[in-house]
Amino acid sequence: CRRPWWHQVSIQHHRSTPAASPRHKPEKALSEPSPSSSSVASAARAFLVRRRRLRFDPKDKLYFPCLPGRQVTSAVKIKNVSRFHVAFKFQTTAPKSCFMRPPSGVLAPRESIVAVIVKFFEPTELPTKMKTKDKFKIVSLKVKEGIEFTPELFQEQRELVIVEQILRVYFLDPQCSHPELEKLKRRIAEAEATQEVRKKLTDDKAPVHVFGDGNVLEEWNKMKL
Repeated sequence: CRRPWWHQVSIQHHRSTPAASPRHKPEKALSEPSPSSSSVASAARAFLVRRRRLRFDPKDKLYFPCLPGRQVTSAVKIKNVSRFHVAFKFQTTAPKSCFMRPPSGVLAPRESIVAVIVKFFEPTELPTKMKTKDKFKIVSLKVKEGIEFTPELFQEQRELVIVEQILRVYFLDPQCSHPELEKLKRRIAEAEATQEVRKKLTDDKAPVHVFGDGNVLEEWNKMKL
């Protein structure tokens, strides 16, 4: 038999009534970083991603042939990879036994040179594991185009000077075949060829950068590692 119409309406109304959903707590809004913390984070990121002005080959080593009691030579290629003129300067822990050409200078954007380092290898200076405690530190300073390099330049703008690289001294056995020895010979040959070209240039209009010759600057103790 059919159910009364009022019974069917009550059943349909019961089925259409949605189940009570559980209460949801409102989500907390994400807190915005304070201006002070944001600025500190930005400064930290800027410091971490700061690009160096100079590139070195080799990157962080100076290779010398192991010849005790003789004068030995190494070389490193320095390239300005920035968009600005950059002054550079070498410092070392062994200023009395080293000679460099050049010890300092100014590089235009994308310009490169090969710096030659000459060291007297003391007979008693037997290296431990073919390396010594000698180190070379290269510092740089952004300068204006056409500026003349002077030793006081780095002291006057000391707060803007940055340490580009620290090169450690390693010795290689010249009697053994080593790829770094072959690279060293090519760098020294390139430096000598460039020096000969500079000597032959007599045209004052030629855009030639002049680098000074002399001993490595004895300023390591002022700016220690």
